[in-house]
Amino acid sequence: MKNMGILIAGIIAFAITVTTMPFYISWLKKVKAGQSIREEGPESHMIKAGTPTMGGLVIIIGTVIGSLVSAGFSEGVLIPLAALVLFGILGFLDDFVKVTMKRNLGLTAKQKLLLQILIALGLAFYSAKAKHGGYLWIPGTNTHFDMGIFYIPFIAFVVVAMVNSVNLTDGLDGLAGGTTAIVSAAFMIIGIMTGHLYTAGFMAAMLGAIIAFLGFNHYPAKIFMGDTGSLALGGGLAGCAVVMGNELLLPIAGGIFVIEALSVIIQVVFFKKTGKRVFKMAPIHHHFELSGWKETKVVSVFCFITLVLCVIAVFAGICNVI
Repeated sequence: MKNMGILIAGIIAFAITVTTMPFYISWLKKVKAGQSIREEGPESHMIKAGTPTMGGLVIIIGTVIGSLVSAGFSEGVLIPLAALVLFGILGFLDDFVKVTMKRNLGLTAKQKLLLQILIALGLAFYSAKAKHGGYLWIPGTNTHFDMGIFYIPFIAFVVVAMVNSVNLTDGLDGLAGGTTAIVSAAFMIIGIMTGHLYTAGFMAAMLGAIIAFLGFNHYPAKIFMGDTGSLALGGGLAGCAVVMGNELLLPIAGGIFVIEALSVIIQVVFFKKTGKRVFKMAPIHHHFELSGWKETKVVSVFCFITLVLCVIAVFAGICNVI
């Protein structure tokens, strides 16, 4: 696969998403498939109730078609594509329950976690088999650390953590889409520079679909990606990292996702111990919102931080090439 094929993957995914989305939004409005806003969230978000959701479905379709048309059925495409689709299906089931039952909570936490772990274990077993062992590359070095029997549970943890972290980041218009677009671009560049061209083609397709989606999801959003999109995008990023052997680059490039998840963990643990809160609201993007930041400012700052972290990740990922 040449660089032109990578570009074509992104163009096809972008074209499919940007042309399909207006019709999809119109249909969602007709069937009243709107978002239910959680009552414990910021009061300013109540105006968003009823906004069409499950926009991630079109992102998935655009990514699937774009990557398969240009990159074919190579292993470097099928593995991250499988992660994208499987986690997307899980997210769709969650969104479907929310929409049909007109509530903010879909599947139970135990149901979602169990299914996430099963998918993640599949990716981990694939990675161990493909590498003929449990070797983990240390970014920025030539070192591969043998984790032995701990490799599979570690990779499964990384995948589940990334998927849920992206899901937690999806709380403001354009936030999850903007940050995942930047991380996707970073992994696409790493894939090109390290010879993982088919996987780079997949990332280009996902990037093209996200950029098209952001045209409808920027503030004020005409549609939300829902869990269908956030779980799928987290799965796509994780699948890409696993295929390229860059699992430890995920928490670097996706540092914002890590911070969002940690803010929730810290908030819950501290509240249970002391009855007090560290943040005004978690995830942390809501803390800044309630501190007086405009929604657009939070998104801009978080995207800029992600850009800086991704530059670091790219240099760490290609340092052995240049």
